[in-house]
Amino acid sequence: MPDKFLTELLDSHIDPISIDRLTSYIERALQIPQLRQVWVSGEIASATFHPSGIYFTLKDKVGKAALPAVVWKSQISELETKPQIGMEVLVFGQLAVYAPHGKYQFQVQQVLPIGEGLQALRLQRLRQRLTAEGLFDVERKRSLPAYPQTIAVVTSPTGAAWGDIQQTLRSRYPGVLVLLSPATVQGEAAPRSIDRAIQRVQIDGRAEVLIVARGGGATEDLNCFNSEIVVRAIAECPIPVVTGIGHERDESLADRAADALAATPTAAAILVVPALTTVVDEHRARIERLQAAMKRVLAAQQAQLSQVRMRCERIKPDRHLAIEAERLKHLQQRLRRAITGRLESAQQQQLRLCARCQALDPRLVLQRGYALVHQQDGSIVRDAAAVVVGEELCLQLGQGQVNVIVISSDNGKKT
Repeated sequence: MPDKFLTELLDSHIDPISIDRLTSYIERALQIPQLRQVWVSGEIASATFHPSGIYFTLKDKVGKAALPAVVWKSQISELETKPQIGMEVLVFGQLAVYAPHGKYQFQVQQVLPIGEGLQALRLQRLRQRLTAEGLFDVERKRSLPAYPQTIAVVTSPTGAAWGDIQQTLRSRYPGVLVLLSPATVQGEAAPRSIDRAIQRVQIDGRAEVLIVARGGGATEDLNCFNSEIVVRAIAECPIPVVTGIGHERDESLADRAADALAATPTAAAILVVPALTTVVDEHRARIERLQAAMKRVLAAQQAQLSQVRMRCERIKPDRHLAIEAERLKHLQQRLRRAITGRLESAQQQQLRLCARCQALDPRLVLQRGYALVHQQDGSIVRDAAAVVVGEELCLQLGQGQVNVIVISSDNGKKT
């Protein structure tokens, strides 16, 4: 058989290709889109840290196939998870040929854990994003009402949490109104169901505080309380929210967004209402404090009254009042005398002024036979030179008036 292939090779003049060309063919064959950007799952069977990068082998969990892989040094800082032996991972990258060894290898750009590790990574990313938005800030937390009259509960109506909450609220604080807004608290439909239940409480508008609760369960059963939908519904709720989710477990994102959290539904109910005995004790204590305060005020007023009485006894107000009354009487007498004197003086002054007015009254002068001479414009003639012959004048007498015409004028001046 070998002789036959050798004879054919010599007779056909076959031109062999170089290893480089063959490697190039393989590299071009691996450039198909399905192999350039691909996610591969597997278990890390070996891992070697080298100055140039991390070299490891991915092994199929079911079959026997293995895939050599490498993370170059420049890409290591971008990895979410560092490769470790025995870890089940999901890697992203492209298939390539390593020409110096004539081997293909998977060049990795990202490594993610599978299963609980991937779930934890997603939860971490969501927590970081919501924290950056300020949904978990302490400044957003609101205080719970001291004595609520109406409490809303979002939980499953068939779960033990609902019964525990009712019993606790009514035993601690009888008369409180408890409203149930039913919701599914487990499974894929739970986030939307819890969101709608919280919205119903807001629309109803009666509740002063809201409890979001669920009994204990496996970790995967409580994943709905790490949903972004539930976290935002709690953070945006206009009334204070208390969470009571599960038992011994880590804090959920819903707990972080709530105004207060409790380890169990029963603990949440205890947190939102005071015990009736405590309320009674506080009321009695307030009454005692009020009575003590009133006693202190009364004692202070009595002491002040005693001081006033002592002062009154020292200064003898009756005697002072008698003295002041006598002084006031004397002042009244002086005032009457002063007013009488001023009145008499004013009356005498009035009589004097009346006499002077009568003496100066021109009508009395006219009664004695004198007359006032008026020109036509009404002015009084005081000088004969002011009139002309033929001018008509008016003579005002003591009784009536006479119109005359000037026939001659003598001003009494000598030329």
